[in-house]
Amino acid sequence: MAVIGAGSFGRHHLRILSKSENAQLAGVVDSNADRAAAAGAEYSCPVFATPAELAGKIDAAVVAVPTSAHAEVGCALLEKGIDVLVEKPIAHDLASAERLVETAARRGRILQVGHLERFNPAVAALKTMVRLPLFFEIHRLSLFSPRSLDVDVVLDLMIHDLDIVLDLVGKMPEEIRAAGISILSDKVDIANVRLAFPGGCVANLTASRVSTERVRKLRLFQPHQYVSLDYQKQDAVVFTVSGNQQIGFQPLSVAKDEPLRLEIEAFVDAVRNRSRPPGSGEEGLRALEIALAILGKIEEHAKVVAQQIQSLP
Repeated sequence: MAVIGAGSFGRHHLRILSKSENAQLAGVVDSNADRAAAAGAEYSCPVFATPAELAGKIDAAVVAVPTSAHAEVGCALLEKGIDVLVEKPIAHDLASAERLVETAARRGRILQVGHLERFNPAVAALKTMVRLPLFFEIHRLSLFSPRSLDVDVVLDLMIHDLDIVLDLVGKMPEEIRAAGISILSDKVDIANVRLAFPGGCVANLTASRVSTERVRKLRLFQPHQYVSLDYQKQDAVVFTVSGNQQIGFQPLSVAKDEPLRLEIEAFVDAVRNRSRPPGSGEEGLRALEIALAILGKIEEHAKVVAQQIQSLP
């Protein structure tokens, strides 16, 4: 395997692949020659100038370049018969995402999207006991960082939780309400969303990349149960109401591990067995579709607010 993009997240992929027992780190590519050389030296792997030079030398690749280049780089690799793990979001628009999914299908290649929280051990434990989710309350707050400012906070942070909710509910929302504002960038930095699903489930999600603290929490309500999950701590507790209105408390059993390592190993397993990976291209496309619909609703809300402001005396 090779890693395309030796930026902050690409280096984490390099670190894990350099230690993997199931895959060999066979190269790194970055548009910045100095950065590529430094990464190659640190992780003892060959350095290539362009992704095209990888043809015939690798089986699979991680694409960790800016979102706007995902489709260009990913499709070129897929066309050469290389399986691809592309960072989230799958692409910056639906046409590009659909091109990735179509190319993978036509070439018979594995396409996985790096929705990291799918591999959080606490989320894996949660999935085993979800029966009928009725209400979600989710907060994902981060300190400001210049990383990933090429996309809005919905595509940068919230999309993790959108993917989890869509996976747990198993349906697409029938109603979306959203509001968001720009603070430190020219894109949306804080967003609040309400998703309503067929059957009555509702999800409230808040994401911010200009917070004073780092928070990663999910709360789920289902009949007679409430689950509180902390993504960062990789733990979750379950409160259950019995027939006589007694409340029971029980922590979920979680085997803590590094989600990115589990994500890469799942991809390697899918490549070896030619099986559908968790967080497939189709699932990444589904999450992007909802994320872009949310941004559309935020834009509509912003126009209404602007009209109100203009009407002030």
